[in-house]
Amino acid sequence: MQFAVLAIVLAAAIMVEEATSLFICNLHTNNLAKCRPAATGNNPPPPGRNCCAVIKAANLQCLCPSKPFVSRYGFDPSKARPLLDKCGINTPPSCF
Repeated sequence: MQFAVLAIVLAAAIMVEEATSLFICNLHTNNLAKCRPAATGNNPPPPGRNCCAVIKAANLQCLCPSKPFVSRYGFDPSKARPLLDKCGINTPPSCF
């Protein structure tokens, strides 16, 4: 049931303009912009302090079902695990 609710929320997020911030899994989607440089491209720079603060505040386990949708916010899903490592998240959920 929780997955179905999350799927509905994510579907709604896709239909909402990017300027509108949604609060999902303890993070505002507009705050993801702070991490975009560190999670895109072939050789991304290390994440900044603000990016890591966003990542550390997020409920990562809650985000697992939405990982395929992170590209909607300009992220390469394959860069999620290295980003977490660089922010000092030593025990991320297995989905990352």
